[in-house]
Amino acid sequence: MDELGRFRQALVAWAAGGTGAGAAAARARELAGRGVRTVVLVEGGSDQAALEALAARHGRDLAAEGVVVVPLGGATNIGRFLDVCGPAGLGLPLAGLYDIGEERHFRRHLERVGLGSGLTQAQLEGLGFHVCVADLEDELIRAVGAEGVQDVIEAQGETRPFHTFQNQPAQRQRPVEHQLRRFLGTHSGRKALYARALVSRLDLGHVPLPLERLLTHV
Repeated sequence: MDELGRFRQALVAWAAGGTGAGAAAARARELAGRGVRTVVLVEGGSDQAALEALAARHGRDLAAEGVVVVPLGGATNIGRFLDVCGPAGLGLPLAGLYDIGEERHFRRHLERVGLGSGLTQAQLEGLGFHVCVADLEDELIRAVGAEGVQDVIEAQGETRPFHTFQNQPAQRQRPVEHQLRRFLGTHSGRKALYARALVSRLDLGHVPLPLERLLTHV
C-alpha cells in the first residue's frame, strides 16, 4: 500500500473513533504532510472507482497529484469525516460527490464545520461538492444508454443473471433503465465493478456532469 493508501486507511480509522482513533489521527497528520493536496469525500466504493477510472481515461493519476478519494461508507458519515479533514481537523481542501437524496446531510455538516451558511446547491458546487440527480448508477446509465449498459453486462458474462432479474414479478413492468439500476446494486461489489466498466464505455464528450465537474475541480 502506498502512502496515500495508508493515509486513507488512517483517516477512516480516525473518523470511526474508538480506542485506536488517537493513533490513527497521528498517522493521518503525519501522512497528510507528505503530499496530500485534496481530499474527495464520496459516498461509497463505486463512486471512488468511477472517479479514479475517469481520471485515468483523461491521463490523470489522482494519487500522483495528491488527490485522495475517500469512501464514507454511507452519506450519514459525512460529519465524522468533515470533523477530521475540515477546518478543525487537518484543514485540507475538500471536495465531494453525493446523491440528491443525501444533500441534507452534506449541507448540514458543511455548515456546521464553518464552510458556509444557508448553502444552496450552487454554493455546494462552488465548494467542490457535486450532486448526482438520483445516484451514480442513474447518471452512468443515462450517459451510456440502456443498450450500451446491456452490452457491458454481456461483456461481464452476466446477461443471464440480468434476464433472470428482469423476470422477477417486482421488475417485469418497470422500465429497463430502472431494472438496470436495481440490478447493479444487487450483489456486493457489483456497483464498483460496473462503475469502472461503464466509465470505460463512456463517450468522453458525454460524461455525467457531476463527475466531469468534480474531476475538473480537483
